[in-house]
Amino acid sequence: MSPGIAVTDDGPISSNAHQGEPLARNDDSPGDTQPVGDETLTIDDELISRARIHARQVEIDVEWERLEWAVSSRAKRRAGACRWNREREVATIVLSRRAYRAYDWETFAEVVRHELVHAWEFQHFGESGHGERFRRMASRLEAPRHCPSFTEPRYRLRCQNQGCEWEASRHRASKPVTTPERYRCGSCGADYEVEHTDSGRTWSCSSGYGGVKAALGDRW
Repeated sequence: MSPGIAVTDDGPISSNAHQGEPLARNDDSPGDTQPVGDETLTIDDELISRARIHARQVEIDVEWERLEWAVSSRAKRRAGACRWNREREVATIVLSRRAYRAYDWETFAEVVRHELVHAWEFQHFGESGHGERFRRMASRLEAPRHCPSFTEPRYRLRCQNQGCEWEASRHRASKPVTTPERYRCGSCGADYEVEHTDSGRTWSCSSGYGGVKAALGDRW
């Protein structure tokens, strides 16, 4: 097998990752919990933990002691929201469990950064919208000005090794989608194929991607 980059739900990682490190989170595994020692880590705990860690890496002047986190199990269209308590002067970022399960981490991290901009505006200005001030900060943080409505992923990546059950989802035509020959399965390192979920058409190389896109035309 030619060298490549392993693809995980956190995005591409180098193929020389340390052995024993988790390479992909399979949201299709049974149940919502993962045993960790004597405790149980729920999907909500995982979501909040990853969001908090990512938020701390973002260069934005947010007062963390005045920021709280919550998970919504009901949201079906909105991936995230930010609420402001004027009396307490505390912002609460609410993230969708469904979106976390469906989105790849790159997309979900953009949602986290989008809501962080709202929290920053609330803390510094007492209000937040999607105006020019928001746009400038969101652009600096590479966050979308408007979060996409929650939808099923447009693409699914599946390992071609019959003994491996790895798969990942993508909402955009990122490089692992358009040039899959340059990347590898995030679990076993084998080749993978990409499926266009609406049509069921698949490809495993850049020319295949171009062919499917051309063949589907307006249905793409």
